[in-house]
Amino acid sequence: MPAKRTTHRSSKGTKLYAVRDSKGRFVDIQTYKRAHAADMRRKSKAETAKKP
Repeated sequence: MPAKRTTHRSSKGTKLYAVRDSKGRFVDIQTYKRAHAADMRRKSKAETAKKP
């Protein structure tokens, strides 16, 4: 299961995704733009299973 991401805003107003570990500490913080672009480059299991 993918890590659950929460959204935040930086002091400049940039949208951020933050991933926390089980103790609530930040593991990874990315800008929405980078995270979304990486998500769009990947194929889901459902998309790869539909090959004819």
